[in-house]
Amino acid sequence: MTPKDTVIRADDAPDEAITAGEIKGDVAPQTPANHGLATTQKPRNAFAELMKPKPKMNTQSLNENTNKGKTSSRPSSSGSKSFDARDGLGIYIKYPERNPEGRVIEYDDDFVVIQDKYPKASVHLLLLPRDPKLTLEHPLVTLSNNPDFLAKIKSRIERLKLLAARELRRKYGLSSASDAPYQLALEEMMSGPDPPPSDERDSLLPPGRDWSREIISGVHTHPSMNHLHIHVLSRDMHSPWLKKKNHYLSFNTTFLVGLDEFPLEEGSPRFHPGDWTSWDMVCWRCRENFRNKFKALQEHLDEEFEAWRKE
Repeated sequence: MTPKDTVIRADDAPDEAITAGEIKGDVAPQTPANHGLATTQKPRNAFAELMKPKPKMNTQSLNENTNKGKTSSRPSSSGSKSFDARDGLGIYIKYPERNPEGRVIEYDDDFVVIQDKYPKASVHLLLLPRDPKLTLEHPLVTLSNNPDFLAKIKSRIERLKLLAARELRRKYGLSSASDAPYQLALEEMMSGPDPPPSDERDSLLPPGRDWSREIISGVHTHPSMNHLHIHVLSRDMHSPWLKKKNHYLSFNTTFLVGLDEFPLEEGSPRFHPGDWTSWDMVCWRCRENFRNKFKALQEHLDEEFEAWRKE
């Protein structure tokens, strides 16, 4: 099957955090009214190689009408033969074995992990639950009222944080002063006559920089995509896709609800952030307030990124 035969085309797939129109800058962000491509060969990507799909994969066909008749805080896509802009994550949930656009890192019966198509940081992953009873529910509602599901999500996210931290080390470890002890010891180890297997190396090396502290995770108060998804990303905000004020605010304000904040109490103000796109932009690292000056913030973020990766 060629990309033209797939449910959605690669160039039509929407950003999970913003719609395709927002990326072009010709439409306003979409938020819900209530809160209530196929190829079997992935591009040879270092991150994808690091976290290549697991061999055990029992794929099941998900019925798009599963939620029909069920009360949900999300609109159903019942009756639709293809995904609209807000259903762009559906193809990864339904057909992970096809590895749409080479973005699937791993999957099983419960979850799919993909690389965000429009990342807002050096590393940006999405965890997509596959349970058709949950996938169209609002994340704040589900994570606050389903303790078993929340526990399963937290467990999986902790492992993804470690994988994301490993990728940060691969990208920036050699330029990081605090990671130098680890990097030097690793070089010596790997140049030896009998280097240990990868799953034993870290236990034999000095800790170096704690890259896991650079990873954040959470869900948006008003996701712009219909399918429930959890973000796992580095906090550096270094990406060519960080193009607009709302992109930055959505990951650096209380609009992003961290997993450690769940469950939310009933009636929590977090369900209703108000006019969040008017909030000031504050640097994630030094806390300087740039208010509404996005261009100035972008230039500042480039400087902060260089300092951050060398720490």
